[in-house]
Amino acid sequence: MAIVTFSSPLMHKDKAVYAIAGDTKTILALAEEHRIPIPFDCRDGNCGSCLIEVSYDDPTQKKGIMLTDKEKSKLKELGKITEEEIENAEVNDMPPRYRLACQFIARDEDVTITFSGNPGGAD
Repeated sequence: MAIVTFSSPLMHKDKAVYAIAGDTKTILALAEEHRIPIPFDCRDGNCGSCLIEVSYDDPTQKKGIMLTDKEKSKLKELGKITEEEIENAEVNDMPPRYRLACQFIARDEDVTITFSGNPGGAD
């Protein structure tokens, strides 16, 4: 079971929730279930409005999770991922710092999800 901690200026305080290991809920679905206000429009990786920053509570437990082609394209368009980071994710199982909440699934590692509250992570 993973502990997912959500952090945003929109929230009064951080909120930690459990993500069941083996469940295929995205971070966006988990956030919605717990009324955490991650912005989104499409739920499909096309718009980039659900941009999140992922940090691992135990960096030695990082696990690469496949980036979809849509997610790679949108993250590149937003300037949030490099070709080197994509290769690191695909070849070395080193997950990138930025993901889309509608695409990212927490497995069994504890993570902190940070989001600005503005679509696409705009400040």
